[in-house]
Amino acid sequence: MSDMNDKVVLITGASSGIGRATGEAFAARGTKVVLAARREPELATLTSEIESRGGRASFVVTNVAIAKDVERMVAHAIETFGRLDYAVNNAGIEGQLSGITDLPEEEWDRVLDINLKGNFLCLKYEARAMLAGGHGGAIVNVGSVNSFLGFPTASAYVASKHGQIGLTTSVSAELAPHGIRVNLVCPGIIDTPMHHRLRGLVGDEIYDKVLLERVHTRRAGRPDEIAQTIVFLCSNEASYISGTTLTPDGGFALTI
Repeated sequence: MSDMNDKVVLITGASSGIGRATGEAFAARGTKVVLAARREPELATLTSEIESRGGRASFVVTNVAIAKDVERMVAHAIETFGRLDYAVNNAGIEGQLSGITDLPEEEWDRVLDINLKGNFLCLKYEARAMLAGGHGGAIVNVGSVNSFLGFPTASAYVASKHGQIGLTTSVSAELAPHGIRVNLVCPGIIDTPMHHRLRGLVGDEIYDKVLLERVHTRRAGRPDEIAQTIVFLCSNEASYISGTTLTPDGGFALTI
């Protein structure tokens, strides 16, 4: 994908898991990478690793639920590399597992603020930068199979991920006439810190027998497999794909 050489990508939630793998994947294709997350040490480490391999990278500590942080994040990308071609809105949290009758209102707000409001804020300021640049672009939001499947005791997380479908299709309709494509990637069970925490909460038996056995490939995906899907959606090879949802989930089935 030589079309990505010297382009600029902004990635949120870049300190671990899918976000980290996505930063590495773009850098390997010659893309200048701006890494954003709340954890500075992890961002600094990844930036150094990319630069040690000859890549160009910068990082900015960001809480995507805070508008001023997001505005500053996008400004940092423009100030550092002069433009913004791609954006990957990957930041998200799972929140606590709780039945609806016991879910604290503040926990609902916390999850929706990061996962859905944060996605909105990123789109808002990324779109402004791309429209001002006048050279089009591509944005990938990162959802989940829970963008269309329910999960008991995870109502806040599931609601936030469902909301990303409407957000993605609506913003695609707005921006596609300006040459900016917007898509949603909905990973299944992926070997990330988030899923390690889920295994700890539900236990090995439920995780392996109830969740992994529903995956046709009978394994968890790797972060780099999702990263390659994201890179593809930003590339010229995906030039006619906008407003859609891709589900790299290994064939996650409702029934075994």
